[in-house]
Amino acid sequence: MAFVTLGCAKNEVDSDRMARRAEAAGFALADDPREADAIVVNTCSFIEAATEESLEAIFDLAGIERPAGGVVPLIVAGCMPARYGDELEAELPEAAAFVPCSKEDDIAELLAEALEVDLASMRCGSASAGRAASTAAVSAYVKISDGCDRFCSYCTIPFIRGRYRSFPYEEIEAEVDRLVSSGTREIVLIAQDTGRWGDDLAEPSTLAELLARLAGRFSNTWFRVMYIQPEGISDALIETVATHDNICSYLDIPLQHVKPAILRAMNRTGSREEFESLVGRIRKRIPDATLRTTLIAGFPGETEEDFDDLCEFVESVDLDYVGVFAYSREDGTRAADMPDQIDEDTKLERAQALRDIADAACTARVAERIGESMEVLVLGCEEDGQLFGRAKCQAPDVDGVVYLGEGVPGQIVSVTIADTLLYEMEAE
Repeated sequence: MAFVTLGCAKNEVDSDRMARRAEAAGFALADDPREADAIVVNTCSFIEAATEESLEAIFDLAGIERPAGGVVPLIVAGCMPARYGDELEAELPEAAAFVPCSKEDDIAELLAEALEVDLASMRCGSASAGRAASTAAVSAYVKISDGCDRFCSYCTIPFIRGRYRSFPYEEIEAEVDRLVSSGTREIVLIAQDTGRWGDDLAEPSTLAELLARLAGRFSNTWFRVMYIQPEGISDALIETVATHDNICSYLDIPLQHVKPAILRAMNRTGSREEFESLVGRIRKRIPDATLRTTLIAGFPGETEEDFDDLCEFVESVDLDYVGVFAYSREDGTRAADMPDQIDEDTKLERAQALRDIADAACTARVAERIGESMEVLVLGCEEDGQLFGRAKCQAPDVDGVVYLGEGVPGQIVSVTIADTLLYEMEAE
């Protein structure tokens, strides 16, 4: 079997979990889908572009012939089956089975059915059985919850992933322990809404308490948290990050916009003044904190004045990284039916203009790190042999890397930044 994963890091975690379940049941994992007896495509359909990318991957893999004859079964998993349900069966006859997010734990049974093998006769084991330590990633994602209760008017996640539900601490700790024992040095905690963790448990807890327990239990491991909504940045959380050296002083806070009227239309809260105050509160306790946000340009009803205010916010507020997205009109969301929709060209123009402003401000902040000493987690080599790693001020996949002269993957080295190029840094 082989897995092809599209979309965000949360899908990567889901694919890894499915793969471990399948391996525990006796299936072998192939790196190349064209050498596998079955292929699982873990899809994304958060926005239309992601759905189109998933469909392209499915069509590209459909019809691969097995060495023994016949076509390799194709199983479509994840967000697309969760979002579109039964209508996919008529639209995608290429698929042997569909596995929505809520049914991913049944992957071994579905693989056995697609391959027409007897699961009971195969090697059975625990669903938590891990892979060999040699395959462990230096940095790995761990999901701490799933689903979302916010129902932002532009977002499909609650319809795909369901209502918010925290994973118990014991389950999270066990997954971290599995990864750390196999060689992982950095754990990146992710969810749709990490800041809410614990408030729905039988014995309520908080993200601050989760981080403190993990940081104390795994004192030689870096911890990083992504996607904390503004309301989730409590004083307790700020204090926890400030007082634990192995918790990266990195806060990813999706603001989406700064105009109260636009935020209300998004079914969100806040204002430019509140967000400026939040940034100030963080920097007062953690002066060297790295702050990332994401913003949406071209939401229905956004005026030129609204957009100008958003641009001014990015120019004036002390942020390190800013991700910018043009609003995507998604069927089934409330925002899709709102009046005053903005035409595609204007949305793209605004997004690019905001992106240019953000790049100018944020790359200047990266350049200010020249001469700074920092710890870097060595990750590996690029195709040309260049060694690279990430500092605590850089999140996976989004913030650039540090290029190194020497080091061993998994090692944490102390370096001095000698130069920068946009978001990349070069160490002496």
